Order: sequence, then C-alpha cells, then structure tokens
Amino acid sequence: MSAEAADPGAPLRRRSRPRIDLRRLGRVALLGPVSRDRLPDAIGHVAEAHRAHHPDADLTILRRAYVLAESSHRGQTRKSGEPYITHPLAVTLILAELGAETTTLTASLLHDTVEDTEVTLDQVREQFGDEVCYLVDGVTKLEKVDYGAAAEPETFRKMLVATGNDVRVMSIKLADRLHNMRTLGVMRPEKQARIAKVTRDVLIPLAERLGVQALKTELEDLVFAILHPEEYEHTRALIAAAASPDAPLDTIADNVRGTLRDAGITAEVLIRPRHFVSVHRVRRKRGELRGTDFGRLLVLVTEDADCYAVLGELHTCFTPVISEFKDFIAAPKFNLYQSLHTAVVGPEGAVAEVLIRTHRMHKVAEAGVVALGNPYAQDHAAAPQTEPSDERADPTRPGWLSRLLDWQESATDPDTFWTTLRADLAQDREITVFRTDGGTLGLPAGASCVDAAYAQYGDRAHTSIGARVNGRLATLSTVLSDGDTVQLLLAQDTASGPSPDWLDHARTPAARIAITGWLTDHPDEAQPTPTTMTSVDPGGPGPAEPAAPERAAQPTAPARTRSGPRAAGVVVDGPDAPVRLAGCCTPVPPDELTGFTVRGGAVTVHRRECPAVAAMREIGRAPVGARWADAGGRESDAGCRVTLVAESFGRPRLLADLTEAIATAEAAIVSATVEPPSEQRVRHTYTLQLPDAAGLPALMRAMREVAGVYDVSRAQHPAPAG
Repeated sequence: MSAEAADPGAPLRRRSRPRIDLRRLGRVALLGPVSRDRLPDAIGHVAEAHRAHHPDADLTILRRAYVLAESSHRGQTRKSGEPYITHPLAVTLILAELGAETTTLTASLLHDTVEDTEVTLDQVREQFGDEVCYLVDGVTKLEKVDYGAAAEPETFRKMLVATGNDVRVMSIKLADRLHNMRTLGVMRPEKQARIAKVTRDVLIPLAERLGVQALKTELEDLVFAILHPEEYEHTRALIAAAASPDAPLDTIADNVRGTLRDAGITAEVLIRPRHFVSVHRVRRKRGELRGTDFGRLLVLVTEDADCYAVLGELHTCFTPVISEFKDFIAAPKFNLYQSLHTAVVGPEGAVAEVLIRTHRMHKVAEAGVVALGNPYAQDHAAAPQTEPSDERADPTRPGWLSRLLDWQESATDPDTFWTTLRADLAQDREITVFRTDGGTLGLPAGASCVDAAYAQYGDRAHTSIGARVNGRLATLSTVLSDGDTVQLLLAQDTASGPSPDWLDHARTPAARIAITGWLTDHPDEAQPTPTTMTSVDPGGPGPAEPAAPERAAQPTAPARTRSGPRAAGVVVDGPDAPVRLAGCCTPVPPDELTGFTVRGGAVTVHRRECPAVAAMREIGRAPVGARWADAGGRESDAGCRVTLVAESFGRPRLLADLTEAIATAEAAIVSATVEPPSEQRVRHTYTLQLPDAAGLPALMRAMREVAGVYDVSRAQHPAPAG
C-alpha cells in the first residue's frame, strides 16, 4: 500500500509494480462476481497480498478466521447497505498490503466479532490462541451502557494500555479507522466532523508516532476533505492542473537515473507524488507552487553505504540546496524513520527534493511497526528467559508510549485523560537526554528539567531544587536539547513540594498532572519567596543594602576588635598601629596577607587575592607586610571572623537549614544577607565569628551539604580605598 495521494486521478504516478486499489476493493472487488449474501472468494485477495510479503505463510488459520467472521456477521449490514463482512475484510487487506504477519491478520478478521456478535473472547481464545484473543480484546470498544459519555476516552485508554503490551493492537485500530473514514460519506455531516476531529487529534498522531506513514497520509487527506472541503477542492484542482506529460520532475528523474547509471550505482528512481495535505502545506509555506512541488524523487538502493554514494553523486553532478540536507539514517526519527533528504537544482533552475533510502528503510517508512512483524516471536538463537513475566515487554516500544502509559495512570478522570492525551499527541518531536548513571530519558521537544525530574523520579521530583546540564548548574526551567546530559538535584526535605511556577515549564503530561495534584492537595502550602535580609558587617563594606531590609539574625556574639600590631592575631611591619582585618575578604589562617595604611594610621589587612589589594596598588598605596602571629593561627580568645557566600536553589526552610548548619559548627552569625531570587537561584552572604580558623573547612563542608546549596565560597567584595 502506498502513502501517496488517495485520488486515483493524481497526475504523478509511482513507477513501481501495480498495487491493488483498496478503495475499489473495499466496495466492489471483495464482493466478487457472486451475490451480495455470500463471499466465497473474498479471502483470496487477502491471501494474495499476504503471500507477497510472506511467501511461506500458513493460510489455514486465516481461512478459519474468515469462516467464523463471515458466519457471525451474516445478516448484518453497514450504513452503506453492504454486508458487514466487507469491513473486516477491507481492514485485513490494508494490513496485508502493509506486510502484517498472520497473527495480526487473523485478529483483524475477527476484530468486531466480540463487539458486534455473539462470539465471546473465550471462544476466540479456544479456537485461535491467547495472542489473537489479546489483540481482539484490545480493539473491542467499551459499552456506552456501562460507561456513558466516558465510553470513547476510556476505550482509547484501554487500547493504549493494550498497545503498550502489544503494538499490533494499534495497527489494527488504525487500519479499522482508515476503512471507516473511506466510507464515512454515508454518515450525517455532524457525525462525519466529530469522527474526523478525533481522527485528526488522536489517530493520525498515533500513526505518525508508530511510523505507519501509509495510513497516516491517507487519513490526513480524508480528514482534510471532511473538515476543510473548500481548501481540499482547491488543492485537488491545483494537482489536476499540474498534470503534464513533460513535467519537470520527469526530466530531473531521467537525469538522476543517467547519473547513477554512469557511476555504476544500481538504484531505482521513482517519482513520488505528494498527497493532498502535503501539497496544501507547501502552498501555504511558499505561496505560488512550482512544478516540482507536487512530488519528490525517491531513490531506492540495496545497502546503507549506497545511500551515501548516491548522495555524493547527486551533490557532485547537480547543484545541491545544502539547507535541505538531513541525515535520518545516522540519526533516525523516534518513529523508526530512516532516510537521507536533500534537494538538487535541475534544468532551468527547477529544484527537486530527493529521498534516498534502502528498500528495507522504505518498507519501514511506509509501514512502521507493522513492518517489524511479530516482536514477540521466539528467537531460538537467543538465550531463554530465566524469569517469567506476567506482562509481555515489547522491545520495540518507544519512549513516548512508555511515558503515555505512565501518566495515564494518574489521569483517573476521563475528561482529564482525553484532554491530556490530545495535548500530548500534538507534540510531534522527541529528544533523548542522558542521565549521569548511564540511563536515558525520552522527552518531547521543548521539555525542561522539570519534565526530566518527573520522568526519572516520579512523585519524588516534588523535592527537586535544580539540575546540572552538561556539567553546569541549571535551573529547573532550563529547556533541554537532544543529547544533553542531565543530573537532577533533590532536596533531603521530603516535605517540600513544587512551586506553581513549575507549571509554566512543564511540557509532559506526567509532570503537569503530578504538579497539579500536589498543589491541589496542599492549597495552603504556597512556596514563600526567600526573604531579603541585610545587616552591614561592621568590619568592612558588604553588599549593597536593598530597600526595606529585614534583619535575618541578630549576632550571637559581639564583634571583637583590638588595637595594636597583634590585635587581630596578625603581625604587621612597622611602628605600632591599630590593626584590623578587612571586611571585604575576611582573611583567616592560613591565608596569605598584605596590609595597607588607611586614614587615622590604622592598618587594614587583606587576603593577597582580594580585589581591594589591586585597587590600593593602582592609587599608589604602599603595601605593609603582614603575617599571622604564629603557626597555630590566631589568639584563642579572639577567634576569627569570615564572610561566606552560599549559592543555592530557592526552596522552603532553606534559611533555617543553613542557620542550623552554621550553629552546629559553633559559629556565630554577625550578619546575613539574602539577595532577591533570580531564576530560582538565591545568594546568601553570611559574616560569621568562629572560635578557631581551623574549623572553617568543616563549616563550609557542612553548608555545602545542605540540600539546595550548590556552592559555598569566601567573599571577595570590592572595598574602597579608605
């Protein structure tokens, strides 16, 4: 089956083997030359299509499934008046054309029997086995009698959960919807529109994510025709008007064939018409359409290396449009798609888009997960599983499906699930980020560290305080890129919770549902804005004082100042003079020192790396030699004063926890300043009195271990040359 325009009169036809017209087959060919009340030859069309992909397939089970389906649906008709059996036959033929294996086709023939006839799941299991029974159950709708208005969203929830365990469930559902959309013309206009909108919002994105482009593109065209009939007809007219025996793509295709033939590359060059929605999108993007905009060239080769050989020849012999080049072979899309995309300039400046892929890539591009066959078939060469599992794990299950299955468990309300599902499926691109433990996280494009936190930790992410992205500290609002390495930082305080601001940065439904749930359960626990606190250090200048400061803590020990050359535990060269330690850098042993004489004859002693030292030298101040009084540090009765800067992520109780860590280290707070938060980061400045400078390293370690604190350093504020 092709992913091209559904219109049989489309001007650009694919140059490949003839394909069965499924639309005609669904209404006419399946009925055969016999009367409408029996279809003895109908299964032959399915068998022929199936054998084209699986020559050795055993058709016995298909014949048995057809007999059961035909007998159970006998007497039922569709809205069009056709025998109902034409529907499961058409659905099965769609899947057979895509290359589905026998089990999927068997379940497809039976997919409506349990829902619409007297056949039970137990009967299906008894006659066809557990796998077929599981697939049939997965696509069986829930009764409106039992679920009311919630029947549709809950049916989709049921199908998605079943798809998480077996992707073939959704394959059958997509083919089922395609045939229903083809025959939707017999329905009332309002019902057509309702079904088309659900198809647009849910089924088409699912087809895209599962890589089933053949179904996705025709569904798009059918929805386009129902929801936008005028634009559809206008597009149809443009395609018809572009039909020409000497179309520019034909000329470029011939040139490409000749180029590859001369290079000795065996390749099949086809003209691939755009479907209606694709033409419509190009017209909206470019305005006036060019002759080459109605299709693309498709080059099919045997090996991956041949793809790059073709690319090299095209870029050598034609003028390439470099901005159009994309390599989806080295970096496949999240829906299994692989291909090289480029564009070249042909005769008279005509630009043709070119797709280059192997025959295997082309099959996967058209059929997606359907082309993978049965992912649960036993691999006899592989080692047997040592631990049985009640749930079959699909090795091909993509990350987006795992995320969807995770968050749907939290969306207990059908309306929330339905709304969130549509929003989630509207995100059409995925990125992969790496965890520091070697694992990976699959996230939608535009996801932030908030999304990564909930993807990795679930509800534990409520205590998130920040992250490291590619080794650098980052806020939770940081948007991640494909290939980033992220390490999430969690607070030790399990009582803390998310801020309402996180909802502005959450892209995934799992994160939004979890955050909203916590905020709903804790309406009175609004996250406080960190308090701005200032107390100017009497020992020297500190940070600029903000408006309306609020004292964070009163000094628990007075600042001690002594006059004389040893007054601060420091010996200075020269005559006796008052000595004080500079408040801008608060030196402590074993810091290297230098001093400067200031007004009044006092000597202010700085750390040598203090910025004030360079400022003093620039204005011509002569340095005064200074050193600690002895190897053991300062005098025991004087202690030492130091100013520390703690960089942290804002969270509740952070100030209290830091204060407790300082008190535990037997340090007294002389003054404290907390600057207004910026992007969830908070800067704390403490001037502390320690009983002994030897305790400073332990104090700084204790402060760094407080949850949310990512750095503690000695302050180096610029000081005036007093």
